[in-house]
Amino acid sequence: MSAYTVSLPGPGPWGFRLQGGKDFNMPLTISRITPGSKAAQGNLVQGDIIVAIDGVSTEGMTHLEAQNKIKMANYNLALTMSKLISADPVETSGNGPEHLQLVRNRR
Repeated sequence: MSAYTVSLPGPGPWGFRLQGGKDFNMPLTISRITPGSKAAQGNLVQGDIIVAIDGVSTEGMTHLEAQNKIKMANYNLALTMSKLISADPVETSGNGPEHLQLVRNRR
């Protein structure tokens, strides 16, 4: 996984929607970014995982805890993010979809 940090100038709104959390058995991710928002200008990417909020690890954090931590950021919001490595089908030497191979696609 590839990590990066985004610093968004406050105050909110930040322009992104949060998804997941410990209570959903899912990592906290960015599910939507509002075009032209601070999140869009900060180059947040839909689907990327939030690893830390203002230096606090999101491991074990519920959705509500993450929302509250983000709301508490008045002057600056620092997000440590991680990009997922996804598997995309790529056609190999065969003649159709039955000849597909999964390869890693890094964003």
